[in-house]
Amino acid sequence: MKKFFFALSTAFLLIFSTTSLFATDKGEPEKFNPGPFIVEHVIDDYGWHITGSGDKSVSIPLPVILFDDGKPVVFMSSKFHHGHCAYKGYAIGFTPETKRTIVKLTENYTGEIAPLAEKLGVESPEQMSGIISCASIIDISITKNVCSLLISIILLLWLFLKVAKQYKTRENKAPHGAQGLVEPLILFIRDEVAIPSLGDKYEKYFPYLLTLFFFILVNNLMGLIPIFPGGANVTGNIAITGILAVITFLMTTFSSNKNYWKHIVNTPGVPWFLKFPIPLMPVVEFIGIFTKPFVLMVRLFANITAGHIIALGVISLIFIFGGLYGPALGYGVSVVSLLFYVFMGLLECIVAFIQAFVFTLLTALFTGMAMEEEHEH
Repeated sequence: MKKFFFALSTAFLLIFSTTSLFATDKGEPEKFNPGPFIVEHVIDDYGWHITGSGDKSVSIPLPVILFDDGKPVVFMSSKFHHGHCAYKGYAIGFTPETKRTIVKLTENYTGEIAPLAEKLGVESPEQMSGIISCASIIDISITKNVCSLLISIILLLWLFLKVAKQYKTRENKAPHGAQGLVEPLILFIRDEVAIPSLGDKYEKYFPYLLTLFFFILVNNLMGLIPIFPGGANVTGNIAITGILAVITFLMTTFSSNKNYWKHIVNTPGVPWFLKFPIPLMPVVEFIGIFTKPFVLMVRLFANITAGHIIALGVISLIFIFGGLYGPALGYGVSVVSLLFYVFMGLLECIVAFIQAFVFTLLTALFTGMAMEEEHEH
């Protein structure tokens, strides 16, 4: 019941935070485009959006950190005014090729980009590719996903340091508080993932498996909260899932033994004509070394991103019907959309646990298979 009311309240917050989409400055209905609305909430950004849309949006500015010709340049993302202004020769990309990235302009310009387009004699900023400098800059800015990542790390450190302290102070006592919340999950990963997959060698890899599971779980759950510090699509970012997959690949490769590579080069039980003269099976097995972590990366990315898109798509129905047939129908559709959004929110809570479990389980399985000793036939 608590989860139901939590999901319902988050749905109301999301709708109320976007009510400005119903009307223009004149109070007349405005045609709603769900594409940019969904993309804006799913992808990374240089500011943390809170409410509103367009020029009226309210967001938390984040630090922009650039290295231009070896010189550090630091300022807040609010200087860009939601991407409409340049600051000291830097701007958020306004051409189709540079969208969502920071570019350097050919002159040290500060101000609105639209008047600059008129000054150059072009119809829109999208046609001003000539004013963007070819000089490369290194961008290590604190974006929304990076900020959410740091928050989740602080949260995990606080949680596990607190649990570790409770284990010391409450030795031989029943779990209490945070310890009672985390201990069943720790035992579950140990008994159902680490030991069955890795056997007697599980203790060496158990700390990483725990870190992996809770990292994915916490970021999945934080992504379901539509208000700060939640709402960032960290585990729906291909760069994050890609790094996790690379770590799994490296752990599997460096933990492998001679028997693992023997099965790849000369798979037992396979007919000889699949190995010679064309080494079909060795090629397939070698490709499998890379496809397994690749599938891990795509599965987590796709499932989490799809959940966000579906939830936002359901909310978008309110504004689509409101824009086509008037606010009255929009508010009428909102009842159905709210109920479906609550259902999707509860389903996403389950998916958050499942995806964390599956990624951890397959990482343990791949590592265990790489360390498996040869059996006597």
